[in-house]
Amino acid sequence: MTTKILQRVYDTLEGTTNDKITKSFQIFIISLIVVNVLVAIIETEETVLDEYGYLFTPFEIFSVVVFTTEYAGRIIVCNLNPKYHNSKYGTIRFLVTPMMLVDLAAILPFFLPFVIVDTRFIRIIRLLRLFRLFKLARYSDPMHTFGNVFKSKAGDLAVAFFILFIFLILASCLMYYAEHETQPELFSSIPSSMWWGVITLTTIGYGDVYPVTVTGKIIGAGVAILGIAVYAIPTGIMASAFTEELRKKRSQKDNECPHCGKKISDL
Repeated sequence: MTTKILQRVYDTLEGTTNDKITKSFQIFIISLIVVNVLVAIIETEETVLDEYGYLFTPFEIFSVVVFTTEYAGRIIVCNLNPKYHNSKYGTIRFLVTPMMLVDLAAILPFFLPFVIVDTRFIRIIRLLRLFRLFKLARYSDPMHTFGNVFKSKAGDLAVAFFILFIFLILASCLMYYAEHETQPELFSSIPSSMWWGVITLTTIGYGDVYPVTVTGKIIGAGVAILGIAVYAIPTGIMASAFTEELRKKRSQKDNECPHCGKKISDL
């Protein structure tokens, strides 16, 4: 009987089944996460906090009880996952997975004030409540898709951003030597010139730092044009990866039974 209960808890928490209990649980958790994030944002308004602050504390306690119970439940049934079932340190490996760390960060802000007395640090810790937003990744298919895409293309993206960083350094060096004598307060060093490089490559252009010499303007125009091409590299990588991932999901869905979720070839 206990085994059946644990399996039921595991199926509900991990969403391995599509029954009403699992769907209702997921809808409840998603709704609770969304409301928590909205409350964390609204609390920054002093007038709202003064008038309705007495409602936020009971809601925070209720949310922490639910999230803590969910967190503990996942730890209890983690051994039912084939990845951690026969592993000596399966539970420890499960605890340090990205989503479990997010779950821990979501409940820590409530418990840390009991052991930390520095009010300034407590205010910073309370911002971690916004980590509850990332809990949606468990229940959101688009966010799960984004995670898969990022994992599959992490190496390619690292190379692309490395190229971008090299280009930023070269552009900043050229602009420093072109503008330093004319604008020593704005282009005082290569690191300070990198601020100009960042806002130029991202096409933001705040207008606080810009070249005034002919050479600087030529360099700036070239960097702005080439920056578009450089930024297109990671964009193209992510776009192609998303298309590939969506094609895989569509193919997988076509091969599954709409009622039980099993592969048609296994039926």
